[in-house]
Formats: sequence, C-alpha cells, structure tokens
Amino acid sequence: MYAILDIETTGGQYNEEGITEIAIYKFDGHDVVDQFISLVNPEIPIQPFVVKLTGINNAMLRSAPKFYEVAKRIIEITEGCIVVAHNASFDYRILQTEFRRLGFKFQKPTLCTVELSKKLLPGHASYSLGKLVRALGIPMADRHRASGDAMATVKLFKMLLAKDVEKEILKSSVKTEIKSGMSPKLLDIVENLPSKTGIYYIHNEKGDLIYIGKSKNIKKRVNQHFTGTSRKCKKIQMEVYTVTYEETGSELIALLKESEEIKINKPIYNRAQRKTLFQWALYPVKNDNGYICLSLQKTDGRKKEITSFSSIQEGKNALFKITDQYHLCQKINGLYETQNSCFKYKIKECDGACIGEISPEEYNDRVQEFIDNNEFESQNRIIIDRGRSLEERSAVLIENGIYKGYCFFDLNYQITNVEVLRNIIIPMQNNRDTKNIINGYLRKHKVMKIIPF
Repeated sequence: MYAILDIETTGGQYNEEGITEIAIYKFDGHDVVDQFISLVNPEIPIQPFVVKLTGINNAMLRSAPKFYEVAKRIIEITEGCIVVAHNASFDYRILQTEFRRLGFKFQKPTLCTVELSKKLLPGHASYSLGKLVRALGIPMADRHRASGDAMATVKLFKMLLAKDVEKEILKSSVKTEIKSGMSPKLLDIVENLPSKTGIYYIHNEKGDLIYIGKSKNIKKRVNQHFTGTSRKCKKIQMEVYTVTYEETGSELIALLKESEEIKINKPIYNRAQRKTLFQWALYPVKNDNGYICLSLQKTDGRKKEITSFSSIQEGKNALFKITDQYHLCQKINGLYETQNSCFKYKIKECDGACIGEISPEEYNDRVQEFIDNNEFESQNRIIIDRGRSLEERSAVLIENGIYKGYCFFDLNYQITNVEVLRNIIIPMQNNRDTKNIINGYLRKHKVMKIIPF
C-alpha cells in the first residue's frame, strides 16, 4: 500500500517552513482507496512568492485546522504505507518536522518518483513534475496545489509501476529514512547544525577530517552532501561519523579559512581543492603599437598576474566589466575581433585606441589605474564586514600587500588602532590563492567598508 502525497508550504528558511495544504491519496497499486485533502493553518505568514505560485494566501488559512488537528488523520491514512512523493525528501522532511514539533516521531519508508523516473523513464530534458507529466501526456489540474500535484503523482506512479517489469528497481529504491539512504544518524547530525555562514568539517569514526567546506547556510549544504547521489556524496554518507562547524558571519573569511585549512589538512574528499582554484589569470601585455593589452590566459606561475579567475567564462565576464569601467578598448583586450575599429568606437563609447586615435601613453594611464587598484603590493587596508552576530564585525588585515589574517570585534577602538588589531588578528598564510580570493570577492560583493592606513 502506498500513501502518495504532496505538500504546499509557507516557504522560508530551511526547517522553519509550515504546511499550508496537504493531499494524500492511499493507493493499492491499482486504485485510490482513500484520500485526505485539507488546507492547514501554519500559524506563520506565507512568503509572497509562494502566494503567487500557489494562490493560497493568509486569509484563506485563518479558519483552516492547525497541523495538530489533522495529525491523527495523517497517521491513520499513512499507517502501513510507503510514502510516495515527487521529490520525496522535501515532503517527508516537512512532515517529520511538523510531527517533531508535536513530540511525535514520524517514520515511514519512502519512494521518490523523481529518482524512479530517472531510472525507468530516461532521456527527459526535465524531471520536474509539471514538465514530466506534460511530456508523458498525463492530464494535470490545479498545478502547485496539493490535490492537483498529488493526483498527477498518482498517475505518474502508476505508469512507473507498469514500467518496472522486473520490480528490482522499485525494491531497491525503497528507503527507510530519506532520499539517498539518509539514516537516522545523518538526520540527527543535520538537526544540530546552524543555518548560518561558516566552515563545516566532516569527520570519520576515527575523528579524521574527510571533507572541509564553506557555505552561507551550513545546515542546508551538509544536508545536500547527505542526500546527494554523486560518488563523492555517497562515500561521505558511508564514512561520516560527525560534523563540526565554525561560524564566520563573513563569507570572505569562510572562503579564506576553507582554502587554508584544505591545504593544511588535505582531507581525502577535497582533492580538487588542494591545488589552486584559479586556473585563468589576467596579464598585462604590450602590443606592437605600444598599447597595454589585458590578456586573459591560462595561469602561469612564472609570470606576475594582475588578478585570477576560477574559469575562463568568469574571466571574460570580468574583463568586459573592467573594459567598460576604465574606458578601455574591447579590440585591444581581445574581446572583439576585427581588422578595423571596435564596435564600441562605432557607437562612440571608445575613443579610438584600436585605430590609433589616442596615444599609447594616454591609453596606458587608464590601464595602469586598473592595475594599481588591483595590486596588493604596498597596499595597507582593513576590510570590514559582518560578524557572527548583529553586535559583531569582522576584519581582514592586509599590510604592505600581505594578507595577515582576520579577527572579530565589537569595539571601535580595535580597528582604529592598528596595533591593537595586530594583537587580536588570527594569523593566516599569505599565498597566491588568498590574494585571488580577496580580489575576486571584492569584485563581486559589497563589504561594509574598507579602511586604508
């Protein structure tokens, strides 16, 4: 027996969502033998984007039953059933969270029709419920409402049962906890993690570090490791014993700590990150006419780069922005191939360096301004950003072009007095990657302030 269900929620932060509507169809493999459909008062506001998506608003739910009033009926209709849903890990997690708030442990074996569809119906461009049922010719009403989505899942599941002639895939897909074999141990680990910015450390039963990562939401990211289906995720799921973490508040500090600690600890599942993350770099190259080109090339440790990028596309996107910001020439910077003037010249946004209308000296001054602004050498600055709480700030110290480390503070004198700052700083390694992480972060994000000294 199967309990095929769909849940609509309020949206919001991970594990803080509330149910707004639930639909459950009890399915015996041939027909629907029972059903339960109800709006639910979540006792918290619905996110505006969810209102637009589902059409369910706060006014509709004021007189709806609260979850504790429908919990008994949910237990009754799912008794002895395998819970089936499209993206089962989401619906099952939401149900478990609601029951946990009532002090009840809700545990059922689950099946995910996304996973089953990928195995039994390969080759589809998308496995989202709407696109998949449309591609399969399954009629669907009330999209993004629990009853419509759950009934479409019933019809899809019926088709999947027919496709599974050997029944082997179906049997192997049944999970006792959550998507991709997430055990109670993994659920307990995730439950104790914060939805905050920082670094997380995955340990095996010997206490050894097997993976280090950073995230703006530690709980969500670790959950992705535990529900992922890649080879690395499955190995981590098999070997994890516990996860520890350190909040940083600042994403820049999280990036810097992650880079350094991977290089020091060399966790087995961080192999790719032990080497440099930045495979492409910008180099100044003077052309035959004396103009300095900003040339995007594969990183070469023998040459001094201005700044680096993790991919060629990131480098090209940045170079277009730099060219615009400093009024440089797309043709000279290799972004526009032509024998004549560049496109920007034709629309009067380039002053003609590409055809020699301004001198190399005048043009190169603008290039040099960009280089000076992006070089660490001789720079003294403190980068101030958010801390681990509302009352706290973080600081990254760069002195004489060298990254010294970071600290957290809540008293202004600690940052106006560089001597005091040096005393509270947590020392970190200065290397090519740290320079590129800082430059790349400042290029893409705003920080609270930068104090030169």
